[in-house]
Amino acid sequence: MGLLSLGTPLPWEEAKNYADYIRHHGIKQFLWIYHKLKDKQNDCLLWGDEVEYMVIAFDEENKNAKLSLRLYEILNELQKEEEAALKNPNSDKMVKTSWKPEYGAYMLEGTPGVPYGGTLKELLQVESNMKYRRQLAAKYMKPNEVPITIASFPRLGCQGQFLEPHYEPKGEASRSLFVPDEIINPHARFPTLTANIRKRRGSKVAINMPIFHDIKTPKPFIDPTIPRNRNLFPEDKEAAEGMALPDHIYMDAMVFGMGCCCLQITFQACNIEEARRLYDQLANIGPIMLALSAAAPIYRGYLSDVDCRWNVIAGSVDDRTKEERGLEPLKNNRFVINKSRYDSIDCYISTDKTFKPEYNDLDLVYDKEICKNLMDNGIDELLARHVAHLFIRDPLVIFKESLEEQNDENVSDHFENIQSTNWQTMRFKPPPPNSNIGWRVEFRSMEIQITDFENAAFAVFIVLLTRAILSYGLNFYIPISKVDENMKMAHRRDAVLSEKFWFRKNVFEKNNIMYDDYVNVDNDNISIQQQNVHNNNNSLDNKSISIEDEYEQMSIDNIINGDGDKFPGLITLINHYLESINIDIESRCILGKYLEFVKKKAKGEIQTTAKWIREFVRSHPKYQQDSVVTQEINYDLMKTIEKIQKGEAETPELLGNFKYFRYILYIYIYNI
Repeated sequence: MGLLSLGTPLPWEEAKNYADYIRHHGIKQFLWIYHKLKDKQNDCLLWGDEVEYMVIAFDEENKNAKLSLRLYEILNELQKEEEAALKNPNSDKMVKTSWKPEYGAYMLEGTPGVPYGGTLKELLQVESNMKYRRQLAAKYMKPNEVPITIASFPRLGCQGQFLEPHYEPKGEASRSLFVPDEIINPHARFPTLTANIRKRRGSKVAINMPIFHDIKTPKPFIDPTIPRNRNLFPEDKEAAEGMALPDHIYMDAMVFGMGCCCLQITFQACNIEEARRLYDQLANIGPIMLALSAAAPIYRGYLSDVDCRWNVIAGSVDDRTKEERGLEPLKNNRFVINKSRYDSIDCYISTDKTFKPEYNDLDLVYDKEICKNLMDNGIDELLARHVAHLFIRDPLVIFKESLEEQNDENVSDHFENIQSTNWQTMRFKPPPPNSNIGWRVEFRSMEIQITDFENAAFAVFIVLLTRAILSYGLNFYIPISKVDENMKMAHRRDAVLSEKFWFRKNVFEKNNIMYDDYVNVDNDNISIQQQNVHNNNNSLDNKSISIEDEYEQMSIDNIINGDGDKFPGLITLINHYLESINIDIESRCILGKYLEFVKKKAKGEIQTTAKWIREFVRSHPKYQQDSVVTQEINYDLMKTIEKIQKGEAETPELLGNFKYFRYILYIYIYNI
């Protein structure tokens, strides 16, 4: 959750006066890092996953599942184990987990204790490590508490009790009609971030997700649970004045977005060029994986007509003023900005030979003075524009102590202040100063899944895809505006089956022809059998095809599994990569099961988590076909999820026949 500094945070009224100071020194720090490490080579492949958990407390007597606000009690115990392991001389083997706080006081973030390396054997450790993390977290919870991996808590912000302990929504930081400030991580960064977003914006955030209209849902739907007449804070009137839209689920606080959970993967590349290439090539995989991992159909106790969390988070941290949103003429602000600071990327950054300037087809908003400064200091235009785009944003949390004189050669706090609050689908991460860490990229779009098997399958799939991209020089470029369109489509209900997404027709390096058939792989080199080549003359034409002819709309099934004709599918490419390297049969079988799961998910043979949750609610005997997810329905849903996580519930529609495979994997890894 970004940069966790210690110190005295400044309120917005003071912090805004230092925005230019932070930007100035942030750019100087980036330049020092770049020039010192731009030629760094041969870093080994390292990667890791981040799994976010909610701590659920069950009230069996009242059939209520609530969010437990014991973050730091649990986290302190987990970090004690981590610290004890680090003192061991064999710490590389002993440190199995690492734990961090998240925005919500009910959330934990768990990662492997040390990064995974580049061997395929290490991919076999992912699921077992995720299981161990869950077991370790549960060790420090009360008997009625469970670590649940769910993207959004269905009854967050509902009337009644949804927190343990209960608090009324009267907090000064968020001023929410629905949630108290006690739900926020008490670290000084988080309440300050919440309040400063509200103050900078000039109002509370306004998140509106379309209601799912069931048979008995009122039309229009006007939420009767919004306390429109409350008069505790000046912002209370906003809902009644139009912020709360008809036929929508209205939310008014940062926690509704940043309180969601996700699965993220970070890769260390061998050098800066490889990191930039991965950043670009994974950009359009983001929307595909968002739709495939969709897991968030419920907000504030209502079924929504979307399946994903992303737009909720985007709205929850949207600090743009009316001027920046284009609602008023620019007077006090510098730019009209078309997106929240939490959104899809706006530009490609690689100088790879497959990149064409036409792919960056958005009218990028960036600070031209910062861009010129960067280019004058040796940064190429693509990377300079990317950084200058990030730096159109103001720093939201400034600690007083950070304003003391620093040596910009040895720190990156001011750069990270702005970098870490640009929450995009991909993040390009320079090395920290004075460390042995290399250039990294972070893949950020996926929603968390219910079981460790599912999360491991998605993580392994993405890692193997990066290996195929780099081994075969795969080219996934499409215009960045089409990536934006894909992000919008990914949110739609059951998008994995009902929508088509823009994707590149020919993913191989030569971009002047379109191949009908298949690929043959010989070790790390790819050759293509050109059985049928299409152009206007029905013969090979060396002229480059137009940008518009390079891509088309495909189903996720076709993107993942191929169309049986012209497009091979991502899993086919991964399988060819696995066949080209030395891998034992047992390992190949296990990895194949993860790929088979992703394949079935893309085909619709296994439901998305969002669809499964939606159908659970709609088939519940107490559901009234009115879009309302009651306390009892939520309790039963959370109890069922707990059983699924423990392997105590049969859910073939969600997991297929892969439950049995999980036991085989456990036996294989631990030799029992």
